[in-house]
Amino acid sequence: MSHVVKKRKLDKTRQDRLYFDSYTDVTIHEEMIADHVRTNTYRMAILNNSESIRGKVVLDVGAGTGVLSMFCVQAGARKVYAVEACSIAEQAVNIVKQNNMEDKIEVIRGTVETVDLPEKVEVIVSEWMGYALLHESMLNSVLYARDKWLKPGGIILPHKAELYIAPVSDPVVEDRLNFWYTVKDQYGVDMSCMSDFARGCIMNSDITVNSVHGEDVLSHPTRFAELDLHTVTVEELRSVKGKFNFESFGSAAVNAFCVFFTVTFPCPDKPLPLVLSTSPFKPETHWKQAVLYLDAPVDVVQDTLVTGEISMFPSEESARHICIHVDYTIGEQKRQSKTFSIPDWSSGAQS
Repeated sequence: MSHVVKKRKLDKTRQDRLYFDSYTDVTIHEEMIADHVRTNTYRMAILNNSESIRGKVVLDVGAGTGVLSMFCVQAGARKVYAVEACSIAEQAVNIVKQNNMEDKIEVIRGTVETVDLPEKVEVIVSEWMGYALLHESMLNSVLYARDKWLKPGGIILPHKAELYIAPVSDPVVEDRLNFWYTVKDQYGVDMSCMSDFARGCIMNSDITVNSVHGEDVLSHPTRFAELDLHTVTVEELRSVKGKFNFESFGSAAVNAFCVFFTVTFPCPDKPLPLVLSTSPFKPETHWKQAVLYLDAPVDVVQDTLVTGEISMFPSEESARHICIHVDYTIGEQKRQSKTFSIPDWSSGAQS
């Protein structure tokens, strides 16, 4: 019998403090800037939009170390307001000075909901995406900035986000479950009864952030949601949902779904927009993929249908945490449902 601990709902101030505190250490900033796909795509997108940025005023929401603000100056921005709520803003000030950009970039310590800018802006840039796109709900802050500070006709970088889902077969999970059947041959002790316990521990209700290999994806991914950052509302983000329909590539055991996202940047002078993708078929990013493990694997063969609906919504305990609910049918099996959530940032959340 599982032991369920009732989680206490965190007040918004505590939610925000936990969130901003997680960005005070160097490690997370090192990870983000070292993510070449992420950082270089933003750099190329900003430089490709130099005609829209040159001589304009830019707002960088959640500026962190200020790297995007500096890309904007390189693209010709007249002024950049780099708004950052956590103490890394102090390092951003130093980096701006080191690059002789203090006359162009003003680092402002605070949340975008509380700071007061001296003027409206023509451009908003932000790297707001969390795991499964919406974890941390920073997009809400970008939308607030859009509604309060962006001039009519202004641009948002990126301007569109899309969410995808695909069925997968995770071989590592199968190996870990099978491990308990191998103990007897190695040590003469039968531990196969541990398999069910291991399955419950591994294939739980956590949203697992992990790398999925393209060869383990069992069907063409389905896009289930698209967000236009010029028009989407905070209210609409409270329930982002869609349907999916897959046909299996071949014989395998489906033991999870994976969710990933893309964001798109306009490129006025290019035939195609620039896309930052976290797909398993593209180079890995620090976002990896969000893996949702089923309670038990289900065998499929060529063209087995996998259908269902997926919805994403804020956790009741902390609005910055994302939950994902999946209703699904695999082949002839009856419909199943499971709700997933990302574990708390810290055990202190329960104190």
